[in-house]
Formats: sequence, structure tokens, C-alpha cells
Amino acid sequence: MKALLIGGGGREHAIADAIVKSGINLYAVMKNRNPGISRLCKEFLVINETDVNAVVEYATKKAVDFAIVGPEAPLAEGIADAMGDKGIPCIGPTRKAARLEWDKAWARRFMKEHKIDGYPDFGVFDNVEEAIQFASELGDFVIKPSGLTGGKGVKVMGEHFNSVDEARKLMEDVVKSHKIVVEERLIGEEFTIQALVDGKTIVEFPCVQDHKRAFEGDTGPNTGGMGSYSDRDHLLPFLDKTDVEEALEIMGDTITHMNKEGIEYRGILYGQFMATSNGVKLIEYNVRFGDPEAMNVLPILESDFGELCMDVLQGTLKGAKFMKVATVCKYLVPAGYPENPMTGTKIDVPVEDSELLKVFFASVYEEDGSIYTTSSRALALVGLGESIYEAEERVEKAISLIKGNLFYRKDIGKKHLVERRVKHMKELRSGI
Repeated sequence: MKALLIGGGGREHAIADAIVKSGINLYAVMKNRNPGISRLCKEFLVINETDVNAVVEYATKKAVDFAIVGPEAPLAEGIADAMGDKGIPCIGPTRKAARLEWDKAWARRFMKEHKIDGYPDFGVFDNVEEAIQFASELGDFVIKPSGLTGGKGVKVMGEHFNSVDEARKLMEDVVKSHKIVVEERLIGEEFTIQALVDGKTIVEFPCVQDHKRAFEGDTGPNTGGMGSYSDRDHLLPFLDKTDVEEALEIMGDTITHMNKEGIEYRGILYGQFMATSNGVKLIEYNVRFGDPEAMNVLPILESDFGELCMDVLQGTLKGAKFMKVATVCKYLVPAGYPENPMTGTKIDVPVEDSELLKVFFASVYEEDGSIYTTSSRALALVGLGESIYEAEERVEKAISLIKGNLFYRKDIGKKHLVERRVKHMKELRSGI
């Protein structure tokens, strides 16, 4: 069997690893030559992943049995539809179904129209003054562009701006290319549930918490994600089982109502949620695995990933098994990231995969046997352990061996940061 992987980042390296472990011959298209993915491939092509015609032509030429899409941009361009037109099934939703991610305004309106629980008070605007009026009425609010921004578009009052005047400037930038989505600010702890969907059945993966802010202590600008962790019981230290049940109900209701609208959803669905004092709320949907969150869950998957992919395509999903271990993922990024990253910096990675440590290459390229940084996240290390703290120590030990002008968040997975989350959630639940 042959599979085509679309994408060339850390998330895609993790997907590639899972595919090859299933005994499937791997082909890939990616915009940079990712050394981790290229070493796993029978063959690969370096092109822009959103060049739909070129990607489909390559898939057809190689007679692949199915394709799997890593990033969101090709899905928004309709790559799953184009593959389907050529008889190549795709692990990734059609453009119409992928609207859950590429049009946040549509996704919110869809939930409201179908009375799907778990959305905050919101408004969608083309006009800055109308958006400001609504935001002023909310008092404490969040600004989002309606379209794709690589996970970096959300601006939160009290973190990214402190006044309506500051919000106005941000909205003026947003409205140049997107509708403005204004939402009430949710207070709580974020968590992610990633799942496979075969059109009706949802099979969830372990919960993960991502860390978007660039610097330690959850400060600095938003990024695509600086790291993440999961716990051995597949919950998180600050979550209850009922939180997960509420989140899965929201995801299930969404798929049910999409079916009623004639929109079949097949592929990966990622729900980013907030556990609040008033129940679980959906922050947003993504229509692919998270980056870095995929790197926490795929290495601990005990079920055969290739068989799960076939189940998605055939509508026969039943369940998946995972190792009972904790994971911690830390991203190493170029100096100056995210605002002024140094590019073309050579890095030395003398660390190899083992049962308890995974190395995933992200936005790097390989030239003459050496690895160099681009302007984005470079390398992710994932530790496995009996506890979050054991996994974190394993990652730190490995990072100490890597050389290059890189930095990372040392606090991800540390006891003081996890316990702060737990304390915060306890206070919210008790009304303190």
C-alpha cells in the first residue's frame, strides 16, 4: 500500500513516522526538504503544498492508495476535493467541511443556528466601528480574524491589548483581509482533543495542553505552539472526566448537524476547548492534527495507524488504543522567533529516536548533509514517561546535547507551571 503525505513540518514528521510503522510505503510533498520525513519516504517532491494541481498530479503519477493532509492551507484550497475527483481518497475534509477552520465566523454561526452548546457570546463584523460598539458592550473580549492565521491571530484583552483604542488598531489591521470576530473572553484552562472522524463516528485521542505564548510564564506574542504535554491517564491534571464528555458532546453534535446539512466530515477534527467555571466552551475547531499536539499522541498510539486511516475512509471506525504514559513536547526555535527569527542557522542534532524519546524535524531544510533553520519552529523533542515530570526531564536532558542558535520554553511540563494550572481550575470551580 502507498500513501501520500502532504506537508513538511514537525506534525507531518510525526504522521510520517506513524504511517511507516504501519508498513505503508510513504511518498510526500513538502515546501522544504524535511530531513526526518525525507528519510522515511520512498520518494518525495519539494513543492508548495497549496499547489493543488501539482500535488494531485504527483499523487496520480505515483498511484498512491490514499493521501493524508497535515496543514490546514491545502484543505482550505480544496485539495481533498481534487484528490477525490481523481479517485484518491483523502484523510482530510472537503473544502466545504474544512470551513469549520478556514471561516471562524461561519463556524460560530453554525453552532448558534443549530443550538450546539459551548460557544461564547460573539459578533461578526465588516465594520470596525460596529465591532468596537459590540466589544464595548462585552467589556472583556477577544478579537479574531475570520480566516486562517497559522494559530497566531487571536488577540486577548489584558494580554495583547488593554483598551478599546488599542483594540481599534488591531481591528483595522484585521478588516483589511478578514471579517472581525469579537467574542467574550473566556476564563479557564485550555485543552485540546484531537479525533478521527469517519463521517459519523468520532474516535478521540488523549487530551493535550498546548502553550501558544513565546516566552516562559505564558508571556510574549502568540506562536504556532511552543510545546505541549499529555498525562498518562489521557486526561490532564486540571480536568475531570465530565470536561472531556462535554467536549466530545460538542464535537459529536457538530458532526451530526453537518451531516444534516449534507456536509460529510471525514478526516481529523481538532477541538480547542476551555474548561471554565460555567462548563466547557469551544474556542475553535481545526480540521487537522495540531502542531505540536500531534507529536504527543501519535508516538503513544498502540493501534495500527494505517488501519485507522482505512477505517476513516471506509466508515468503519470503532476505537483506538494508546500507551498509558505521559508525554512532554518542547519546540526549539530560531533566535528572535517569532518576530525577528534568524534564518539559515546551522544546527547539530546528535539525538536519536528511542522508545522514550522522539525527535521531530519541523521548519528546517537539509543541504549537503547539514540542517539549517528557516524563519519558523525548527525542531521538536518529545519525552515519554510514567509522569509528566519524568517525561519533561527526559526532554531537557536531550535538549542539552543539541547545538545551534536556538531557544525554547524551559517551563513547559515543569511542576510549578502544571500546578499553577491545577490551582487556577480549582479556584474557578469553587468560585474563589
